[in-house]
Amino acid sequence: QLQLVESGGDLVQSGRSLKLSCAASGFTLDNYAVAWFRQAPGQEREAVACISRLGESSFYGDSVKGRFTISRHNVKNEGYLYMTKLQLDDTALYYCARRRSAGCSGTHLVADYDYWGQGTQVTVSS
Repeated sequence: QLQLVESGGDLVQSGRSLKLSCAASGFTLDNYAVAWFRQAPGQEREAVACISRLGESSFYGDSVKGRFTISRHNVKNEGYLYMTKLQLDDTALYYCARRRSAGCSGTHLVADYDYWGQGTQVTVSS
């Protein structure tokens, strides 16, 4: 059974850092690009970051550039999102997703991804 399971979400103060993890099972993650999305209440799901299958290229949303870093460990079949300088508007449910292709070029719509985790909650307080 193909599955993605996120972990690492927490309640943190603004300005602090947090690392999210995404564990894949039932398939080999290194055949695909992997991304993180987030969704705040009442808002659409937005792409945060994407990393290509071998990690040679990546994409970041404008709101997280310079603060978040996406990475992966293909031997462990895991992906990660390291978030620094967290802000109040980073509060959201964070999802990892498997991209339909090996690279991150092009659009980052929900439809560009075929498998999703259940999400992990990140809440940033003042």
